[in-house]
Amino acid sequence: MRMTVDNLRVTLDGKPVLRDTTLAVDEGQLVGLVGPNGSGKSTLLRAAYRSLRPTGGVVRVGGDDVWALSARTAARRTGAVLQQEGGTTVGLTVIEIVALGRTPHHGLLGRDGADDRRAVAVAMRHCGVRQLADRDFASLSGGERQRVLLARALAQNPRFLVLDELTNHLDIRARFQLLRLVRSTGVTTLAALHDLDLAARHCDRLVVLDGGEVVATGPVLDVLTENLMWTVFGVRATASRHPDGVVRVTYAADPLTVPAPGGAGSETGTGAVV
Repeated sequence: MRMTVDNLRVTLDGKPVLRDTTLAVDEGQLVGLVGPNGSGKSTLLRAAYRSLRPTGGVVRVGGDDVWALSARTAARRTGAVLQQEGGTTVGLTVIEIVALGRTPHHGLLGRDGADDRRAVAVAMRHCGVRQLADRDFASLSGGERQRVLLARALAQNPRFLVLDELTNHLDIRARFQLLRLVRSTGVTTLAALHDLDLAARHCDRLVVLDGGEVVATGPVLDVLTENLMWTVFGVRATASRHPDGVVRVTYAADPLTVPAPGGAGSETGTGAVV
C-alpha cells in the first residue's frame, strides 16, 4: 500500500516544526528517514501514524487521508513502533503485548477469536519471539523488546509500518537482525534511522530532513553525497557500492575536519533535491 505526504505542515507551541513536507513511499519499499536531531523526523512519523494532527497538508495511506478515516480503520492499515514505549506494558507478558496489536480488529465485545490467535502466532514466529511468550515484557533485553513490539505491530496485519529509531540503543548484531527482519516482512515501511551506514545498507530510498524540510530524496547513492553529509550532518564521509553489492558509508579519518576547497563537500548540490 502506497503512502504519500503532501505539503505537510506542523506547528508546535507556535513554532514551525515541519514546513511543506512532501514525500512518497511506494508499495513494498523500505524508505529511510534520516536527519540531524531536531530535524522533525519523529514529528513527521507521528503525523503519518495519526497521533499528531498536522497544521496543514495531508497524509495518505492507500490513497485515503488518514485523518478522514476512523481511528479504527487507520489503525488497521498502519502499524507503528515508536520511541519511549512501555507505559502500557507494565506487568504484561510477551504474548499479551503482541495480542494488543489485534485491538483494532476486535468487535464490540473485544474478545480474541481464532483469527486473532492465528495472527499473533504468525507475528511471534516471524519475529522469533515464540519462546518468550510467557516472559514478563519488562524482563527482556533491549533487542528482545524491539522484536516483541515489532511483532505487536505485525499482528495488526498492517499495510504500512512506521518505525521510529527501531535500532536505537541496541548492539550491532541486534541492529542488523531487526532491519533484516523488517525487510523480510514486505510491508511498506517508513523508518527513522540515526545510523547512516545502516540506512544505506538496508533502505531502498532515503528522505533527508533538515530544519523541518525535505532537502533530498531518492536512491541511496543519489542522496548520500559527500556534500550532503557535510552540509546536513557535519561529517566528512563517502557512500559507495562495494563489489559485494552492498552500499556502505565510510567516514574520513577525521570526519569533523572542515573539507578543503575542491574536496569533500565542495561539489554543487545536496543529493536529489526536492
